[in-house]
Amino acid sequence: MATPHFHIPEAARDVYSASCPCRLVLDLLADKWSALALGALEAGPVRFGAIKTRLDGISPKVLTAVLRRLEKNELITRTIYPAVPLHVEYELTDLGRDACVPLGSLLSWVEDNVERFPDLP
Repeated sequence: MATPHFHIPEAARDVYSASCPCRLVLDLLADKWSALALGALEAGPVRFGAIKTRLDGISPKVLTAVLRRLEKNELITRTIYPAVPLHVEYELTDLGRDACVPLGSLLSWVEDNVERFPDLP
């Protein structure tokens, strides 16, 4: 289990409060591409091209930004292997694997209920 970077007393955690850092975590995880990128890494280490292929419709620029944001927040790791050409793999951290549990439930719920939303194209 990762050591917390800072401590927020449980009584002070209120995602509805503008000053609560929980909102930053919610913003990170509720992003469509972040949730999908984490899900794409559940099976194990994956290279950039494989993630891009899995996330149909994402541009390389957006995927790079998403992966950097997830790495910065310690949800994934990026490992560079010295080879020609350069070999880079992305993998979930323990925190990332933990986040995949509720995100996976949400993604499954969306797939099961998409037809219930009448105004979608």
